[in-house]
Amino acid sequence: MNTIHAATNGKPKSYPSVSVIMSMRNSAPTVGAAVRSVIMQTLQDWELIVIDDGSSDQSSAIVEGFNDDRICLVREAQSAGLAARLNQAVALARGEFIARMDADDICFPERLSQQVARLRQEPQLDLIGCGALVFTSRGVVIGEMPAGLEHRDIVERPFAGFALPHPTWCGRSDWFRNNPYDARLRYAEDQDLLLRSFRHSRLGGLDQVLLGYRQDQLALRKLIPGRATFARSAWRNGMATGKVFPALLGISNHVVKGVADVATLALGFNRLMQSRRFKPVSPVVAETWRQLQEELDVLRSSTVRGAG
Repeated sequence: MNTIHAATNGKPKSYPSVSVIMSMRNSAPTVGAAVRSVIMQTLQDWELIVIDDGSSDQSSAIVEGFNDDRICLVREAQSAGLAARLNQAVALARGEFIARMDADDICFPERLSQQVARLRQEPQLDLIGCGALVFTSRGVVIGEMPAGLEHRDIVERPFAGFALPHPTWCGRSDWFRNNPYDARLRYAEDQDLLLRSFRHSRLGGLDQVLLGYRQDQLALRKLIPGRATFARSAWRNGMATGKVFPALLGISNHVVKGVADVATLALGFNRLMQSRRFKPVSPVVAETWRQLQEELDVLRSSTVRGAG
């Protein structure tokens, strides 16, 4: 375990194949399982960089409880937001590749090996995603969130958004360094980044579910600001690139969806809205997920006390 108090230039000494970057804030109930899912990866040549974004709970203590030198924890006293902390983690990363996940996500064991293999097989690719199984904290499986598979499909309607779930991203370290997040944004930082970078990047996806994405409910306080933020990004990008009309079409699409979001959630149809956003989980994925939960429970019982 490497612990860095406040932002310093301290870095792990080794150069792993992949750096997993994670920002957390008051994530004590979930970060233990997230870290264990990284420890269980079939590809073991990794480092995990965790930035504590001003937590007031035991999040950092839980991460510190893992006796693994591949884990680097950076503790920050003040919150700066996800985008800023991801940029900070990218600056610390030593891996050839960088993979994203949140502190309440769970990686399937083959995630890193599959994504790294794809990037090595296709050197023209800069960034890829994968499918995600959506679940609640109570263990209810809601559905599968697919990722776009080919670059042309992912970028077909850029002003309407990109089908590349943020926590599933894995890409070349140089790409992340050359395309930083906008630290001013608190919502839609991933879609904004893709909108700024897709014209000079090559994107792709795996037709596999390799991440468990936790979503207890959809909240208007996140949905509406997220759509508004991306609409502003679309307008700025459209003006800068001479694509004003396509940008307006994309913005109108987000306005319509925003109205639908408000109406659906106001009527109390949260779970219905969730189910319609995702496709049904295949039996194979459901069984893999069940087995993964059992393996995580076994690993939890064997970790040192205090690992969460």
